[in-house]
Amino acid sequence: MSADALSRAFAALADPTRRAILARLANGERTVGELAKPFAMSGPAVSKHLKVLERAGLVSRGRDAQRRPCRLRAAPIKRVAEWADDYRQFWDASYERLDAYLNHLMSEKPDDDAAK
Repeated sequence: MSADALSRAFAALADPTRRAILARLANGERTVGELAKPFAMSGPAVSKHLKVLERAGLVSRGRDAQRRPCRLRAAPIKRVAEWADDYRQFWDASYERLDAYLNHLMSEKPDDDAAK
């Protein structure tokens, strides 16, 4: 995934409505009208969100007779997760260093019972 594609994916995912749309599409195809139902917004407003998601490669629209179902394209989300995974490795290493330091402190702690 190019940096621009990754940036488009992050920009699309930055909006909570778009994330909610993706969550609904994870359960199967939906039309714009079906996607608009739980939101206090019009179908055209949902369509604008869908266009952002389409440009990011996160959603595709098909044609089924009169319906234009939208479907989730999860590959860009996997690439976002892979990018974030590099930082998870940073935090894992930080926690391991913290554990080692705490274990070192615990091993040097004087015995409270012996002091009495």
